Amino acid sequence: MNIRTVSSYELGQKLDMNPAQIRKDLAYFGEFGRKGIGYEVSYLVEKIKQILKIDRHLNVALIGAGHLGIALSNYNRFSREKLSIVAVFDNAPDKIGTTFGNHTVRPLEELGPVIAEMDIRIGIITVPAAAAQGVAERLVDAGVRGILNFAPISLRVPETVQLRNADLTTELQALAYYIE
Repeated sequence: MNIRTVSSYELGQKLDMNPAQIRKDLAYFGEFGRKGIGYEVSYLVEKIKQILKIDRHLNVALIGAGHLGIALSNYNRFSREKLSIVAVFDNAPDKIGTTFGNHTVRPLEELGPVIAEMDIRIGIITVPAAAAQGVAERLVDAGVRGILNFAPISLRVPETVQLRNADLTTELQALAYYIE
């Protein structure tokens, strides 16, 4: 928006928050603004990215080259958020070697070496429920530290691995409840 500086009052108006709370929250992490002037927007954005640890590039592996996997791998917002799907895997012979977008589907057997070689830190699982736990275990064994699970099953991973479940059915059911 080409705004160079912003005050806590202006931020409060945009975020529907108390300006004093914004100042207090930001002050918890350091000195970002100047009294009477406000915050330099570009500096503040960079500092918030550092605080949230989204200031670095992360490589992502996607396992499951079905419809959902292909759709996620073609989702272009990842690159704007410093996340890149750099490898796609599947165990279906008819999918291995196929190309879509910038990705050629690799066999699941290559998962470990590719994760190490490409410094992949996050895995996305879009496989059927019956295969998901095995895929999660392979990702953990290969050194992945975070997993986004789209399979409709609860996975077990060590405490050292961050796991997030994306269950579209549950989210739709929640919406159905709240719209009535």
